[in-house]
Amino acid sequence: MKKVWMAISVALMGMLLAACGSADNLNDSGKSSNSTKTELTGQTDSGYYQGVIKNGHYQTSKSRGVSVSQVSNQLNIKSFENGLLNISKKEFSTNKYVFQEGQYLSTGTVENWLDRKSKSNPTGLNPTKTKKSGTYVPNYLSQISEQDFMTANGQKISLSGVTIGLAINSVDYYTKKTDGPTLEANISDAQVKKQGKAIANRVLKRLRAKKSLKNVPIVIALYKQASDDSLVGGNFFAYSVNDSGKTKVSNWTNVNEKNYVFPIQSGKSAPNKNDEDAFDNFKSQVQNFFPNLSGVTAQAQYSGNTLNGMNVSITTQFYSQTEIISFTQYLQQAAQKYLPGNAPIDITVQSTDGIQSFLSRKTGEKNFTSHIFNSY
Repeated sequence: MKKVWMAISVALMGMLLAACGSADNLNDSGKSSNSTKTELTGQTDSGYYQGVIKNGHYQTSKSRGVSVSQVSNQLNIKSFENGLLNISKKEFSTNKYVFQEGQYLSTGTVENWLDRKSKSNPTGLNPTKTKKSGTYVPNYLSQISEQDFMTANGQKISLSGVTIGLAINSVDYYTKKTDGPTLEANISDAQVKKQGKAIANRVLKRLRAKKSLKNVPIVIALYKQASDDSLVGGNFFAYSVNDSGKTKVSNWTNVNEKNYVFPIQSGKSAPNKNDEDAFDNFKSQVQNFFPNLSGVTAQAQYSGNTLNGMNVSITTQFYSQTEIISFTQYLQQAAQKYLPGNAPIDITVQSTDGIQSFLSRKTGEKNFTSHIFNSY
C-alpha cells in the first residue's frame, strides 16, 4: 500500500522535483546524443525510483490510459498501477534501476491489442465475436501497462528491463444494441487465470520481435480486475520473470493478495480478526470524540493473513481550522493506540472542500507524522 503521495503518478513527481541527477546528454540506447539532454529526477526516498527527464520534459507513457472501455471503478486503476510497481520492485531494485514510463508500446498498438481479433485487426488479443445468435464471448483483456527500467553506467543510460501488466476482466459489460441495457458476462476465476496466461505468452512473443526488447528481462504480471460496483480494486494473482531472449513463459509465481474494505460487511470477515477489531475500536473512538463526521472507512490489502497496509479515509464537516488541528492531533494518539501496529498506514481527513490533513506511518515506525493543510 502506498501513501497518498505515492498514489500521485510518477509523472507528476518527476515534474515537481527540483533536484536532478547527473546523467546528462544521454539517450535510452546508451549512446551519447548532442540533441537530447537526459537527466534524472533525483530520489526523495529509497522506496521510489528516479525518473527520466529528456530536454527538461518527463517521459510520459506512449499508451497511458488506454483500455477496452472507460474504467468505471477508479480503484481498479490505482491498485493496478501501484500493484504493478510493487511487483517491478521485486525484480528491479530502486537502488540500481531508473524508471521510465513505457516507450515501446504505442497508443495505436495497445488499442489494437485490446480490441477483438478480426480480419481488419489480426493483432487483437480479445476473442473474435461469435456468429451464433444469443451467444456472447466476453472480452478478457481490459488494460495493458508498460514500465521500463534503465541502468546508468557512467554517462550512459540504457534499457535493462521491462514490466508488462495485463488486467483481466472478472466481469465484462456489454450491450446487445446501441442504447440498449448494459448486460454482464461473469468470468470465473479459472477462466481469468487461463485466459490471462494464454494472452501473456502471445504478448511476450510479440515483445521479443521488437529489436530493443529482444534481449532484456521482461516481467509479465496478471491482474484480476474488480467489478464496477466493487468497493475495492482488483488484485494481482501471478507474475513471471522471463530472462533475456525467452519467448515463452515457463514459470509463474503466485501472488496471494486481496483487498478489503473496513468496516467489514455483515456476513463477511477479514483474514485477521484482530485487525478488524482494531479498526472498529479506532472508528468508535474517533466518532465519539468528534460528532461532525460523515464516515470513517479503510481499504486494507493482505498477503494471505498478513496485513500489507491500510488507507483510512475520514470525511468531515469541519469549518474551523482549529477543529481540524485538534482533530488531527487526536488522530495521532488514537491511530497509534488502536490501529494495527504491523503495517504502514495512511489516514486522509477530507471534506467537500478537499483534503484537510494527512497522517502517515511507515513500516517499522511507531509514531504517525502529520500535515495540516492551511486554507491560505
